[in-house]
Amino acid sequence: MIRKTIKNFTQNPKNDILSGLTVALALVPEAVAFAFVAGIDPLVGLYGAFMMGIVTSLFGGRPGMISGATGAMAVVMVHLIQKGNEVGSALDTPIDNLGLQWLFITLLLVGGIQIGAGVLRLGKFVRLIPHSVMMGFVNGLAIVIFLSQLGMFKKTVDGESSWLQGTELMVMLGLVLLTMAIMFGLPKLTKKIPSALTAIIVVAAIVIFGKIDVSTVGSFIRDGGGDGLQGALPSFQDQIFTLFYTLKGHWSIILSTAFILAAVGLIESLMTLSLIDEMTESRGSGNRECVAQGGANILNGLFGGMGGCAMIGQSIININSGGRGRLSGATAAIALLCFVLFGAPLIEQIPIAALVGVMFMVVIGTFAWSSFRILHKIPKSDAFVLIAVSAITVWQDLAIAVIAGVIMSALTFAWKNATMIRARKSVKEDGTKVYEIWGPLFFGSTTNFLTKFDVRNDPDNVEIDFIESKVSDHSGVEAMRGIVNKYQAAGKKVTLTHLSPDCKALLLKRNPEFDQVIQDSIDDPRYYVVTDILDSEV
Repeated sequence: MIRKTIKNFTQNPKNDILSGLTVALALVPEAVAFAFVAGIDPLVGLYGAFMMGIVTSLFGGRPGMISGATGAMAVVMVHLIQKGNEVGSALDTPIDNLGLQWLFITLLLVGGIQIGAGVLRLGKFVRLIPHSVMMGFVNGLAIVIFLSQLGMFKKTVDGESSWLQGTELMVMLGLVLLTMAIMFGLPKLTKKIPSALTAIIVVAAIVIFGKIDVSTVGSFIRDGGGDGLQGALPSFQDQIFTLFYTLKGHWSIILSTAFILAAVGLIESLMTLSLIDEMTESRGSGNRECVAQGGANILNGLFGGMGGCAMIGQSIININSGGRGRLSGATAAIALLCFVLFGAPLIEQIPIAALVGVMFMVVIGTFAWSSFRILHKIPKSDAFVLIAVSAITVWQDLAIAVIAGVIMSALTFAWKNATMIRARKSVKEDGTKVYEIWGPLFFGSTTNFLTKFDVRNDPDNVEIDFIESKVSDHSGVEAMRGIVNKYQAAGKKVTLTHLSPDCKALLLKRNPEFDQVIQDSIDDPRYYVVTDILDSEV
């Protein structure tokens, strides 16, 4: 493990450092914007991005993956923070920003839940997410990123927001297109320097030295109600341990929010991990990522960050900029903290247009354009799931979309397999009738399974052969018990053959009397399942 960690820091330090700097620049407006969404100070969002980034880059399950404050989790936090502020203002001794303190307490629970998921090895279940759901998630997320950037084409005057028009709009579009052109053209000339970082520096230089009046990181923060990037090191939030009395009668909202945040964070992180695995043709550890995400969120709760999870947009920027090792994520996190501590005046001058251009290129690179080409070539059910997941991601959020997609895919799979069960009938020389079962026996196929037998007209000896079948669940066991009871009630002998060891164990656990009808054989099938061995240390 130590050797692999060192390798991930030293295999390509130049690319990792440069890509990390690029990511850090793109992280600033994202973290600030999500803090505004949650209704908290921008510095809390920046601290959250730093702590998420440094912990997951060092200890996470996927080198090169970037974590920080995310919109999906920010949306969930809003109600909790608002409720906390209401309770705080209604106390005999009012407490300002109690909602933020509640958030820190909640993040401790979020971290504990996520660590528990990793310890219980639940990260492996990301493998059960179908490819159609993955493509739908990617497409939906690309659309969400694109729509979120359109808000940057607005300006705030006297507290009212309006779309840019005329010269302002043309200048903004020109700078965005210039950024995209540099990112598109530079890799064709050289790949030694990250195109995104180069584009940001060039466009920033044009704006600064040309004294062009455009929206910058600094003006974006001030328009949102913040004071700027300048801040100190995160400090230990010991006051939260004196505020537990304010939670009396409100633990339900704390616990429910904690579970939702933990689920949203893990789903988005594991989906991002799978996507980066596919892009880099390597494999990360979902369980290790769960633990790292949990540890980072606990640290956020203790040191005043807003919490978060993996960020697909920033992760793709990092990968496309050449970042592959843990050094890239660590560089991004440390650079972000340095911006807050020392570089605020400089970073605040970066034009928003440059960062929008970078994100637009991320959208183009993220969207699975091949989905248009294959829609008519894949099963209609998969095409429907792909489109539905994309739509739900845009309409609701990632977690709901993925859960809905998995449920739709599972129901489709169950229905297809329910209709696949068959029974090939034959008669042995001694007069024994054989039912050779094909297809899985589970809750969806039990009805069809029971219709295959003719108890009344069958001979006295019946054999049910499972060489091409498998009893999968309790419904299948009950169907087996039902058919055996019918034959025995009719005074006929029934034998079950070619059951795998796990099928036998399942039947005998339900009813030990199955031992009387099960026939053991040397050629009984054996099935093996995927284990956590695939989640190796990375």
